[in-house]
Amino acid sequence: MNVVVFSTQQHDREHLVPALVAAGMTPRLQVERLTADTVHLAHGADVVCVFTNDDLHRRVLDGLADQGVHVVALRCSGYDNLDVDRARERGMRVARVPAYSPNAIAEHAVALLMTLNRRVHIAWDRTRRGDFRLDHLTGFDLVGRPVGVVGTGRIGQAFARIMLGFGCQVAAHDPYPNGELQAAGVEYLELDALLARSDVLSLSCPLTRANRHLINADTLARLPRGAVLINAARGALVDTDAAEAALDSGQLGGLAMDVYEDEASLFFRDWSLSGLPDRRLARLMQRDDVLVTGHQAFLTHEALTNIADTTVSNLTTLHQDPDAQPEGRVV
Repeated sequence: MNVVVFSTQQHDREHLVPALVAAGMTPRLQVERLTADTVHLAHGADVVCVFTNDDLHRRVLDGLADQGVHVVALRCSGYDNLDVDRARERGMRVARVPAYSPNAIAEHAVALLMTLNRRVHIAWDRTRRGDFRLDHLTGFDLVGRPVGVVGTGRIGQAFARIMLGFGCQVAAHDPYPNGELQAAGVEYLELDALLARSDVLSLSCPLTRANRHLINADTLARLPRGAVLINAARGALVDTDAAEAALDSGQLGGLAMDVYEDEASLFFRDWSLSGLPDRRLARLMQRDDVLVTGHQAFLTHEALTNIADTTVSNLTTLHQDPDAQPEGRVV
């Protein structure tokens, strides 16, 4: 089986490629992300393997199907980059990795929160230059702090439990409350009520058409003044312009994000020599009250191993049996 792997990175070479080879597959690695301009690179492939910022909308799916590629393995959990209806129309078979390590994402969200709150990023930059002053490094205790969690799937559950371990007052918003979390002390609230009481708000829900820019000027205004927002879910859940304005006014006290709504053509690349072409993101990254990482929350050995194993299983199953229903099949 010839597999074209788009958006290939170092960790793919270390984890995914050996798993593909061990399964008897022949990987062809492409550093470029899959777009309408690069879909021709799938020529001669039996299947393609893509990541979170690869484009699986109409033109790309048509390009794949026209080349005889009808199997796509997403090595990620989200599939908001997929035109499901068009994939079905073209007879595409698509599967994802529904769960690899929710703890990896949740723990990274906590790392972002702790770093931003205790100004670790600022202190690290200062001390390596020999500056040990404590000016403007004051944070707040998490114990007893009201923390809101939007979305309590596997990742949200893991984050909520960590926050309970810190002694926080944890509340959540999700159309499907989790009984085990409720028993552990998590209160489920409507979104407005959750926003009004959350000194810390963490997003861990999938991106849908309905919740794009869920966090916007109106919802940000409902947070307690000076609240901290953590987003390790999907970038487009947050209206970045509104968040920047809230930071400027002091309504938002801090923003930490592992994702960005316009990250597709930016993340997973080195802009250190040429300069970041996104002026808004560059501007945000100059602020002490903003912390940005480049969509790395999933990046643990455990998660990468799970991703590789599930991806190989999905490719094998879908390629051999068009009617098979492997874990995570989308179409």
